[in-house]
Amino acid sequence: MITSAQLKAARAMLGIDQRALAELAGVSVPTVQRMETSLGNVRGTIESLTRIIEALDRAGVELISEEMKSNAVGRGVRLKQAVGTMSAKPRPKDLKAGHVSS
Repeated sequence: MITSAQLKAARAMLGIDQRALAELAGVSVPTVQRMETSLGNVRGTIESLTRIIEALDRAGVELISEEMKSNAVGRGVRLKQAVGTMSAKPRPKDLKAGHVSS
């Protein structure tokens, strides 16, 4: 499952608004709004949820569940490293914001 906090964070990482995410996922803006205002895990139809997750995946966001290996604990999001590229050097603002995954 994806939490509303993860959904908001993923959208923020991509620098897109709710309308853009809705268009990428093929869902309505009110659907994205409802998902982002859910408490805890997002609520919605399986189809809408699947479309949102697939759109985020295509955009390069990796959703991290509690069971996935990570340098930190809990849930979160991170950008996928592009295949065949060197890892990007963290920018100073990223280091100030908190954990930077390698």
